[in-house]
Amino acid sequence: MTFARNVLSGRRILVCRPEPRASELCRELQRSGADARALPMLAIAPVPETGALRTAVMNFDQFRHVIVVSPIAAGFLLDYLDQWWPQRPTGQAWYAVGSGTAGLLEQADISCLRAEQGHDSESLLQLPELARLDNQKLAIVGGEGGRNLLAEELTQRGGLVSKLALYRRLKPDYAEERLVEALVDFDPQALVVLSGETLNNLLSLGQNVDNRLRLRGLLVPTARVAEQARSAGFTRVAIASDLSFSGLEQALADVFSAGTEPGPLAKRPRPKDIV
Repeated sequence: MTFARNVLSGRRILVCRPEPRASELCRELQRSGADARALPMLAIAPVPETGALRTAVMNFDQFRHVIVVSPIAAGFLLDYLDQWWPQRPTGQAWYAVGSGTAGLLEQADISCLRAEQGHDSESLLQLPELARLDNQKLAIVGGEGGRNLLAEELTQRGGLVSKLALYRRLKPDYAEERLVEALVDFDPQALVVLSGETLNNLLSLGQNVDNRLRLRGLLVPTARVAEQARSAGFTRVAIASDLSFSGLEQALADVFSAGTEPGPLAKRPRPKDIV
């Protein structure tokens, strides 16, 4: 860890994950000496509380297995359970995608299983407890949209799957000045991008920034997102083996140790800058 902190000292890092976790990570990186700033590339909003959603939560005790796919999903679900279940259902098997999700559930006194290696859906599907479901009811708690891998695979294994979408992901609406400040003036040496949708929004919103942005170090969560990044033109991509702070810190150190960094970014001139 001392090596990682030495490498990060003075480095400019732009964290693009949603709030509040973006600011939390920035504070931790700043304690390691980095100059870390947040520019979330996903905004999170709760879904409207429909009758169908209330029914699903009120009948939550019918689920034999509960899979929570993100820390955001865990937070929304715990709020719903506190509202509708003063005494939580018992006898359920809980599963978490990633250490951050597991940590939030455990803080709420919910024991859960997670993959020992990896922090994605593919890793969770390797758990023997999910190998054969035999018509058992299963809830997948997450956001609107996203991947269908868990639902499709667990249905094939005999599970009766219900998806509980508790939030939606939105592309933020930034003024051009804010983007220029974060992507050009700050001139980040590394970007923390922890989902494919985050990466897509970064590319979309950064279209007025010189494409040498793609030469900056990029930290991603999985091989799938790494391939997406390389296909988009990023050349210095590192995969975090662990999404805990210590894991992200070490992975960022690997980004900076991987090779020579390019020179400063130059933004494309905007019409108002041309005289």
